[in-house]
Amino acid sequence: MTPHPLLAQSSLFASALPLLAPLAGLLLVLIALCGWHVFRRRAAAPEAPGAAGFDSAELAELLDLSSDWQWKTDAQHCYVHITAGLQEHSRIDPLEFLGHTPWELDCGDASAQSWDACRASLAQQAPLNLTLCRRDSTGRRRYLELVGRPLYHDGSFAGYHGIGRDITHRVESDQSLRENQVRYRELIESVNEIIFRTDESGRLTFLNRGWETITGYMLKESLDTALVDHFHPDDRTAAWHQISLVFRQELPAWSAQLRLLTQNGEIRWVEATAHRVDRGNEDGTAPRGLAGTLFDISTRKIAEMTLRNLNRELEARVRARTAELEASNRELEAFSYSVSHDLRAPLRAIDGFARILEEELGDGLEPDAREHIGRIRKAGMRMSHLIDDLIKLAQLARHSLQRETFDLSELAIQIIDELRKNEPDRCVEVEITRDLIVTADRGLMQLALQNLLGNAWKFSSRNAVAHISLTAKRDLGQRVFCITDDGAGFDMTFASNLFRAFHRLHRSTDFPGSGIGLATTYRIIERHGGQIWAKSKPGEGASFYFTLGR
Repeated sequence: MTPHPLLAQSSLFASALPLLAPLAGLLLVLIALCGWHVFRRRAAAPEAPGAAGFDSAELAELLDLSSDWQWKTDAQHCYVHITAGLQEHSRIDPLEFLGHTPWELDCGDASAQSWDACRASLAQQAPLNLTLCRRDSTGRRRYLELVGRPLYHDGSFAGYHGIGRDITHRVESDQSLRENQVRYRELIESVNEIIFRTDESGRLTFLNRGWETITGYMLKESLDTALVDHFHPDDRTAAWHQISLVFRQELPAWSAQLRLLTQNGEIRWVEATAHRVDRGNEDGTAPRGLAGTLFDISTRKIAEMTLRNLNRELEARVRARTAELEASNRELEAFSYSVSHDLRAPLRAIDGFARILEEELGDGLEPDAREHIGRIRKAGMRMSHLIDDLIKLAQLARHSLQRETFDLSELAIQIIDELRKNEPDRCVEVEITRDLIVTADRGLMQLALQNLLGNAWKFSSRNAVAHISLTAKRDLGQRVFCITDDGAGFDMTFASNLFRAFHRLHRSTDFPGSGIGLATTYRIIERHGGQIWAKSKPGEGASFYFTLGR
């Protein structure tokens, strides 16, 4: 059997052992010399710095920079040391703290349960992070944050020590933020319209209470549903197409009027407006989506549809009334033709035979008979003039206005000249304001002026010297024309009949006429969009005012 190599060489080790002993002693001496050299270097070096390379003075300065003051409590958690920083930063005397526990000092709204939990944590000597509320020397509430760790001496608990900061500004900012959030929420919930937000897929992520009021759906069951699913099926495709364009930024905003389905199946019209939002909060953690409103316009839509139906009904009535008017016009045309032809023929026959009798009988005609024949002929002439006036009045309804600009003063002068030629012996002083330029139908205005100036000429015929005037003035932004005379005048009690056909305010034996002239003038002024009225007193003349529209 072959022996192990190491065992085979044991005799060799045994023979070399006397030589190894002096070498081991020399090695121990070298190790001792190296240790002594290192000890000498450390003894000659300066004092070692504190933790992280800072000396005690630097650590105290850093402590002052990281806090407003330092504090210490005993084993019963009563404050035994507060630095002057409390007075400097918070205007609170440190002496108020000494000898008191935190729960004896707090004047905030902390409950007894929260202090019980704090005392239980201190009893377990856990790290301390506490917020106290105190009033400073001015009476202002100050919020103080105390951070501390347990303190031990010789292995026994000796209290807490730590730092303090004045966090009043931070607390007040947080309170203000919370109040603003509450006000914002109250404002959101107080509006009558729906305010919503969706994610990028169009699913609802936020709704205000207006959603429940308008749709009847609860918020919890509506969130995370697609917005377009709540619209009428006929409106969903168009709505989603526009929303997609907004998401792709091909459309700046979405605006549409569409139908919203409520929980009970009712259709509500809403006006939707929305725009894309790239983030929902400051840190950008909220998803992108759509933000907008849905405003209930059902009442307005119903009013619009009702108005549209009324307009259609009105248009139908207008068409029916127009048809009736056209039929009446045709009847009037037939009447005018009958008057102008059928009635004129008997009048011509009556006048002709009366004239033949008067000529044939000649001097043998009795005076009474001659007077009767004359009265027959005069009545026929009056009837002929009356027929002419009726035809003119009937033609006004069919006459289309041919507006042109002309001088009304010149037209009035021509009419006065014609009246003077017919009665050259009359003494009439006429005053006509020059350059009364108007835009109207010349033919119709000539007929109106003939009637008004003719009446002024006729009713002032009993004056030795008559006065007639045509003037104009501005009143409430429009021009008012006035024709005045100093003739017989009339009683304003009967003025309502002044512009009605066949209504006369004077006897035909006193002043001849058919009673058609002023009715015709009224129609002419009305066709021009104007108004006509009169003022008068018996025996003091009359003034007729008229406008021609704006």
